Order: sequence, then structure tokens, then C-alpha cells
Amino acid sequence: MIQDIYPMKLDNAFQMKEPDADSRILAFRDRTVYLKNEGEITFLKYHVWVEYCKTHHKKVPGLVYLFSVDDISFYLTELYEDVEIPGFMYHKLFAVRSMKPKERVFAATTAWHLYVWYRDNQFCGRCAHPLVHSRTERMLQCPVCNNMVFPKIAPAVIIGLTNNDQIMMTKYAGREYKRYALIAGFTEIGETAEETVHREVMEEVGLKVKNIRYYKSQPWGFDSNLLMGFFCDLAEEGEIRLEEEELSLAEWVDYRDVPDDPEGLSLTREMMTYFRKQREQGLNS
Repeated sequence: MIQDIYPMKLDNAFQMKEPDADSRILAFRDRTVYLKNEGEITFLKYHVWVEYCKTHHKKVPGLVYLFSVDDISFYLTELYEDVEIPGFMYHKLFAVRSMKPKERVFAATTAWHLYVWYRDNQFCGRCAHPLVHSRTERMLQCPVCNNMVFPKIAPAVIIGLTNNDQIMMTKYAGREYKRYALIAGFTEIGETAEETVHREVMEEVGLKVKNIRYYKSQPWGFDSNLLMGFFCDLAEEGEIRLEEEELSLAEWVDYRDVPDDPEGLSLTREMMTYFRKQREQGLNS
């Protein structure tokens, strides 16, 4: 999956530190990220950005430390509107998921997760005063009422609903992603992840489930999620009642017809592959 970058390691501990010459600089605009892609992702290095600013008689904008991958530190900044650095451009985040190598895709999406949080929390939701960055932890604080705002992480479930040799596969309605997916949804206030599984399956396809089993979890910075994967069995036969606002398709797919996973990024696709391989070995998921 996207976070499986071993032997490299993400260090997301908050630090107050200055960039070095080889630190990587990330900037976003709408749902795009500034980078070079010539066979593999190249992020803008700090010394290149400083030199560009000096050459064009511009002040180097402020930086926010994000995280490190091994000994490479990553920082968030805002680029000038007219910036032109050879080979670099803004790429859609959706396109980034098919780029290489995986650890840089993971870095880009994790940086996006933090960027969205910083972007959307500039003012206190309690008293409307500007928030300031804590110098001791990853937190924004109001200097007037002391309200503390921490990074947003939205829990959601991915559901592998199975019926003997078949798995329920779906396609989203009105989204950029057009490939097969699984039933999924956000955990609501006051419910457990297992209760979310029951509710989402009933809401999206009108079926009841049993034997809910936890599989794995995954950070998914594209949408600020922590995804939790569950397999479950069909409790009783019934007609699929499609929630058309969410899904364009929901159908039972035999394990032999489950497609391959060329990206190796998402929990959803790993669960599909896991189900197929388990059935090929005569095992239950």
C-alpha cells in the first residue's frame, strides 16, 4: 500500500528546524502539487528555490516543516504565481498516484493532507481570531481564547462484502476515479467502525451483513482519511438496491474476475487481491 515504503521510514514527529540545501519544498494549488515528473517524481530542492528567488529579486517565502523520509526533510511553502523552474509544473494529485517511486507519492499525499489542514484552519472557529502555530507540537492555537486545533483525520471504512466465491464491487458516481472499488464510507458520530460497516452496506446496496472481520488500516492523505478495512459475509440473500447518488454500479464479481492491482497503493485494491488469492488457495478471507 501507499505507506509501505520499507526500508525507508516516515518520521512525522513535529520539529522546529531550518531547512538544509537538500530539503524538499512542496507547494499546492487547488488539487495540484508542484513537482517534476520525468520517469520518476523529483521535488523542488531548497537551494534551487532560494537561488530562483535571489535571481528574480524575490523574498524567500516562509516555510513550515512537515516531516522527513529517512534523512530528507520536507517543507510546505507558497510559490509565486509566476514561478517558472525548468521541468517543474503543477500536476493533478490524481495523476500523482500513478507516478513513481512509491515513497515520493506517499510524501506528496501526506504533505497534501497537512496543507489542507493548514489552509482550512487560519482562523479560530470559536472567536474568529487568527490562529498561530504552536512551537512545541503539530497544533494551531488561538492566542485570545486558547482554542487548540489539531490535524484533521477522518476515519472511514473499506468493506469487502463477500458471498462464497463472490465479492461486492462498486464504481463511484461522478468521481474522477472510474475503476472498481469496494463499498466504503465515513464513521459517524457515536458509532463504532463495525456499526459503520452495517450502516454503509445497507445504505449503499440495501443488504445485511454478518461475521465482520478487521483486515488492515491505511493513512490516505488524498482525502485526510484513516481507512479501516473489514471483510464481512452476506447475512441473507436479497436484491441489490443501489444508492445512485453515491454509486454508478454495484455487482457481485467472482474471485476469478477480480482485476490485478498494478499500482499497489490503496487498501481497497489490496483487499480485492487478498480475497482473490485466498479463494485461489481454497481459503476464506
